[in-house]
Amino acid sequence: MVERFLTQTSFTSQEDFIRNLHIRVLENFNFAYDVVDAYAAEQPDKLAMLWTNDHDEVHRFTFADMKRESDRTASWFQSLGIGKGDTVMLILKRRYEFWFSILALHKLGAVVIPATHLLTKKDIVYRCNMASIKAIVAAGENVITDHIVAAMPECPTTKVLVSVGPEVPEGFLDFHGGIATAAPFERPAAVNTNDDIMMMYFTSGTTGEPKMVAHDFTYPLGHITTGLLWHNLHEGSLHLTIADTGWAKAAWGKIYGQWFAGATIFVYDHEKFTPADILHKIEQYHITSLCAPPTIYRFLIREDLTKYDLSSLEYCTTAGEALNGAVYDTFLKLTGIRLMEGFGQTETTLTLGTFPWMPSKPGSMGVPNPQYRIDLLTPDGRSAEDGEQGQIVIRTDGGKPVGLFLGYHLNEELTREAWHDGVYYTGDVAWRDEDGYYWFVGRADDVIKSSGYRIGPFEVESALMTHPAVVECAITGVPDEIRGQVVKATIVLAAGYRDRADAALVKELQDHVKRITAPYKYPRVVEFVDALPKTISGKIRRTEIRKKG
Repeated sequence: MVERFLTQTSFTSQEDFIRNLHIRVLENFNFAYDVVDAYAAEQPDKLAMLWTNDHDEVHRFTFADMKRESDRTASWFQSLGIGKGDTVMLILKRRYEFWFSILALHKLGAVVIPATHLLTKKDIVYRCNMASIKAIVAAGENVITDHIVAAMPECPTTKVLVSVGPEVPEGFLDFHGGIATAAPFERPAAVNTNDDIMMMYFTSGTTGEPKMVAHDFTYPLGHITTGLLWHNLHEGSLHLTIADTGWAKAAWGKIYGQWFAGATIFVYDHEKFTPADILHKIEQYHITSLCAPPTIYRFLIREDLTKYDLSSLEYCTTAGEALNGAVYDTFLKLTGIRLMEGFGQTETTLTLGTFPWMPSKPGSMGVPNPQYRIDLLTPDGRSAEDGEQGQIVIRTDGGKPVGLFLGYHLNEELTREAWHDGVYYTGDVAWRDEDGYYWFVGRADDVIKSSGYRIGPFEVESALMTHPAVVECAITGVPDEIRGQVVKATIVLAAGYRDRADAALVKELQDHVKRITAPYKYPRVVEFVDALPKTISGKIRRTEIRKKG
C-alpha cells in the first residue's frame, strides 16, 4: 500500500532519507477510500485491528470489516443529516466504534473533532459553540453523557446526540441500532478536496482558551513517516500506542501511519493504567511494537520484567517529554531494545525523530524529518549555530509541507502570530549538537534569563525528577533585582518525603541539581505543593505558577 504514496520506501542512512523522501499526494485524497477501502478490495482478510478491553472481550477487525462497518456508519450518519463540512465531536475513549465513526466521517467529507472523556459541561459548551458542532458521538457512560446533557441548553448548533453504549440515555440515539438498519451506502459526489478541513483538535495551551488546530485531508499522508520510518512498522507488525482517542497522539499511533505501513493496530480499552496489565497484553498477544511517553516506560521498568515473555517486542518508540538516560539504560538492559525518541506537535506530524538507521542519544529529540524544512532561529532572527539555543521553526516559503496544519480555525490573528513570512514558529526552544541531534530546552515563553544565562525549565525539571523525593515538578522564573530572574522549583513530594518538607530537603534537592546539570541552573527558590495546576490534557500551567510568584 505505502508504495503508492512513496517513491522510495526504505532508507539506509539520514543522507539517503533526506535525498530520496518524496510523498505522492493524490488529487482529492481521502484516507478512508484510498487506503482502508483499497485494502478491503485487495486484501479483504488482512487484519486491521485487534481490540480487547479490561473485561477480556476480544474483537478482530479485517479491512473488509472496517469498510463494511464504516459504510454502514456513514449511511446512518447521512440519514441524520450529517454531510460534507459538518462538524462532529467524537468522545469515544478507546471504543472500537471510534474507528467506524472517524472513517465514516472521512467518507462523508465531514470534520472530525476527537475529544477526551474528561471534558466538563463548560468544556463541551465552549467546543460546541466555537466549532458549531452539529453532532456528538459518545461512549454511553454517565460520567460522559451527564456533562453532554447539561451542556445542550447552551449549544444551539448541536442537533444530534449518539451513544455507542452500554447505556443509551434519554435524548441520545442508539449507535448500534442505527447502523444495523442503515441503507446501503453510496459514496457522495465530490466528497472533498485536499484543502478541505478533515479534522480539528482543541489543543489546550498553557495560556488562554484552547485553540482549534485545523488539518486538511492530506494530513494522514504526513503520518507515513511516523508509522513506516519512526515506528519502523512493516506488514507483520502488531503496534500498540498507549493513548486515548481524544488526543492527537491517537492520530500519530492508532490509525494513519500504521495502516499505511500495513501494520495491525492493537487497542487495549482500559479504565485504569496498570503496568502489569500492559506487560501481560504484550505477552499474551505477541505485540511487536510499542509507543508510549517516557512516564509509561518508567512505570514498566519498575515491574519485574522477568515474569513476562516480552520476546515478541521488536521496536519501541517514545515521545511527549525527554527520556531520562537511566530509563533508557534500564529498558535496554532488561529487553535489549533501544528506545527511539521523536518530537512533534498537535499542529504537525513527526518533525524530529531518531530513525532506525541512526544511533539513539537518550534525551534527544532526534534529527529533522526531511518532510519538513526545520531550522533553529535565535531571538534576533539568525539560524542558530551548533550548541546555541533557538526556537524550532518550519520554513514554508516553498509551500505548506504535508502534515502541517492549516492554521488556528477562525483565529487569523493567532495564526499570523505563529506563522508569518514563510515561517511557522513552534514556540519550542532547543539546541543542536555537532551530530545534528536536537535537544529540548522548553517553551519560548518559559525560558528563564538569569545573570545573562538562558535556562530551559525542562533540563532542571529532568534533573529534579531523578531524585526519589520528587513526584512532579515545575520550573519557572521569578523576578530578582540582581540577576533579573532566578530559578524557582514548585515540587510535589513523594509520600515518604512529605513530612520532610524543610530547609534540609531544599538544600538536598538544590545540591542534587548542581550535581546532575550545570550548577548555575539550580533552583534558588523551592516551594512544596500538593498538586501542580494543569490543563485538561495534563500540561503544567506555568503561567498560573508565575502569577503566584
